[in-house]
Amino acid sequence: MSTISDPGAGNDGFRIGMLINDTRYRSYTFQFLALLALIFGIGYLISNLLANLAANGLNISWAFLGEPAGYDINQRPIEYTSQSTHARASIVGAINTLIVAFLACISATVLGIIAGVLRLSNNWIVSKLMSIYVEAFRNVPVLIWILIIFLAMSNAFPQPRDFRGDDPVASMWFDAVAFTNRGVYIPSFVNGEGSGIFWLVVLASIVGVFAYRRYARSLLYSTGRLLPTGWPSLAILIAPGLLAFFALGQPVSLQYPELRGFNFRDGIHLRLSLIALWFALAIYTGAFIAENVRAGIQAISKGQTEAAAALGMRPGRIMNLVILPQALRVIIPPLISQYLNITKNSSLAIAVGYMDITGTLGGITLNQTGRAIESILLLMLFYLIVSLSISAIMNVYNNSVKLKER
Repeated sequence: MSTISDPGAGNDGFRIGMLINDTRYRSYTFQFLALLALIFGIGYLISNLLANLAANGLNISWAFLGEPAGYDINQRPIEYTSQSTHARASIVGAINTLIVAFLACISATVLGIIAGVLRLSNNWIVSKLMSIYVEAFRNVPVLIWILIIFLAMSNAFPQPRDFRGDDPVASMWFDAVAFTNRGVYIPSFVNGEGSGIFWLVVLASIVGVFAYRRYARSLLYSTGRLLPTGWPSLAILIAPGLLAFFALGQPVSLQYPELRGFNFRDGIHLRLSLIALWFALAIYTGAFIAENVRAGIQAISKGQTEAAAALGMRPGRIMNLVILPQALRVIIPPLISQYLNITKNSSLAIAVGYMDITGTLGGITLNQTGRAIESILLLMLFYLIVSLSISAIMNVYNNSVKLKER
């Protein structure tokens, strides 16, 4: 009686035909062939590029990065002048990109979580309002929202010179914040002697808040003992900083914006282009995150909510301690994609004049130097590194919250 045996069973030798016929080697064979095809394809494109450049008397050179840029940048997080190099201008643009991406990621996450939870509210009005927000913002291109917010703010806010009159609209909030059609002016920190120690204490306080809340949650899960988290977190956040502030002789002070001539001076100037880009990315992406949150919550069995309610837990604690921790396993993977979308969509900043890396390296620098290939390669490398970094960090967090099998 014959039996069906595994291909290659009973054969001690290796034959070339096994690379195709044997299931143990077939997948590796196709992957190797695909890799060879990819290598040859990329090699052909590079050789064709070099041949065309040589035929036109051109070459690939990075010397342009050391030449003076010759243009100004309106939003400068670090020192920069028109005589700085193109490399310096690219760094300024890269920092501007990271600033707006970070602000938008944080804001979109907060807004998305709130909207996603409220969309499942038992209150009909609240639920429908969140549904309208989600459907309205995620079905309109983000570029449209950037332009709408920018034009609305530039037309609604008063001019700086109007702050000299008695117009209640053109007045500073708490004598510290001014909303104008040129941007928002807020106080800036002035660091004195001992400020470094103070900021280290503040940073340690923030870390301490997360550490305490993590300890309180682990204690609850292991022993059932519920520690308060509200006022202890607030005390950990504020008390050490206040003690360090007065113990070090008030090393940090505030510099308030002042109207001088026809514009405000001092303080921090948040341009309308930054605010419009920030708000548009946050509100637009927040609508997608809200759907991710809603899907994650609905993926949790209703029995979890009913069991927690039977133990006498309040609805707020049920959501924070039972539902959301389990829903994170569903929420985080698509959330990574939304963070990547925010970073890449920030390249639309040029539409409102915000000088990110696409506007500096991929815009003015490229046009002035004519080094299109080099500029585009550097631009691609920047977005690739940032995207891979975000994915790596979020994947580490995703692994920390997923279910641990025993």
